Amino acid sequence: MSTRSNITQIEQFVISRIKKMREDAGLSQAEFAFKMELSYGFIGHVESPNHRAKYNLNHINKAVEIFDCEFSDIFPVKSIRVVS
Repeated sequence: MSTRSNITQIEQFVISRIKKMREDAGLSQAEFAFKMELSYGFIGHVESPNHRAKYNLNHINKAVEIFDCEFSDIFPVKSIRVVS
């Protein structure tokens, strides 16, 4: 099974930000999945450190609509530098 180490820092940032927004909105993974028109298993995989699933730009666009927010609310203000 793949591990979260295959997720980049920017991907993890976006995943964490959307998860926090989901929780702050009081949405379960299943409720959020329904609104996103995705399976709740996919949302679970994205939020799990044991899977490689991640959001794509279409998913992020849909999340912006659901949360009625700006794209800038999901992304970091500055680039995330990769430390080797």
